[in-house]
Parts: sequence; structure tokens; C-alpha cells
Amino acid sequence: MRRVDPLANPEALVGDLYAYVAYRVSNQSDAEEITSAVFERAVRYRRSYNPTKGSPMAWLVGIARTQISDRAAREANTQPLGEGALDGTDFEADLLERLSLREAVRALDARSRELVALRYGIGLPPREIAGLLGLEENAVNVALHRARRRLRASIESGGR
Repeated sequence: MRRVDPLANPEALVGDLYAYVAYRVSNQSDAEEITSAVFERAVRYRRSYNPTKGSPMAWLVGIARTQISDRAAREANTQPLGEGALDGTDFEADLLERLSLREAVRALDARSRELVALRYGIGLPPREIAGLLGLEENAVNVALHRARRRLRASIESGGR
């Protein structure tokens, strides 16, 4: 059997992995540091990648989850909101929208935050999320639907 190199096209993976990590951590520099650590580890252990267990992105997310968990255990406290890049023309509206969404995501339970990060942070399909988290695909879809509903309600109510 020919070995598959999960990092054959790293440029395509970096942005998506960073987006996932940024959903999960509180500031940009931590997201950059964790993303870098994930790729360092992936390069070191690339021979352990098994394509029958998921895509290269799912493999990287598994490494990222461990890195994020390890960092959280070391820090043991919550950091303040980080600053993200703002790309809208209306700076104030864009900032308020991003802060509202960030606060709404933070208000979700840990499982819902993880699902939102995997689905919308890096765009993994529900089938891959289910495999990664050991859930049924239908359970992932239902949980994502409920998380979106809670996010919408939180944003519409102004976070109250």
C-alpha cells in the first residue's frame, strides 16, 4: 500500500486549520502559536497518518484539539477577547457584529462550541465531524441545528 502524505498541500490546510483554532481560543497570537505547533507535530508524525480514519484536515484537527486542551490545562484561566482582523468597510458595525458573534459562541456549551468550530471554522462536513468525535452523523446535525438556533437567539437578544 502506497503511503499518503497528509501534508502534500499544506497551503490548502493552514488557513482552514487556523480558522478552527481561532474559533476555539481567545486571541490571535494564541491561534497562530497553536496552529504552528500543530503543523510542527504533523510534520514530525506524518508517517502515522492513516487515510482510512479520515481526511488530512480531520487528522490535523485531532492534533489541534490536543494542543488546545493542553494549553487550556496549563493556563487554567480565561483570557480576554482577542482582536481579529476586520475586513468590513464599516469598522464599528463590523466590530460589533464580530464581538456579538464571539460572545454568543462563548456562551455555548463546550460541545456546541466544538461542533461550530469544526463545521463553520474549517468547514468539515457533519460525517467527518461525527467520525472525529465518535458521534452519529444525525446527532451532529441535530446538535449543530440547536447551536445555530441558540446563537441566533443570543445575537437577536443582544446577548441577554
